Amino acid sequence: MKIKEKKAVEVVSDLRCDVCLDSTRVEGGSLQYGVLQAHWGYGSAHDGERYEIHLCERCFFQAVASLKQERRIQTMFSENDNDRLTDTFGLVATDDYFNDGGSFDK
Repeated sequence: MKIKEKKAVEVVSDLRCDVCLDSTRVEGGSLQYGVLQAHWGYGSAHDGERYEIHLCERCFFQAVASLKQERRIQTMFSENDNDRLTDTFGLVATDDYFNDGGSFDK
């Protein structure tokens, strides 16, 4: 026996970038965004604080570029070869269209 009833369901209809406030909706209707998040625990200066910043593609890669530059500055006089690491800074997979791990050669 089927028992039916109408229920209200909350859905995300849009997600705006926390930096530029543009919609993260792309052609085809899906939402494409990156998330910068942190949950600081015991012993940190920000114990108990949580952060979640949603970024559109443009703002995400501007943030990554800024972090790459900071890494270059911090390791400028290091004896380690960090140029290769900077090229793939934060990248964990490529060709990962189905969230199955894709491929990535380090």
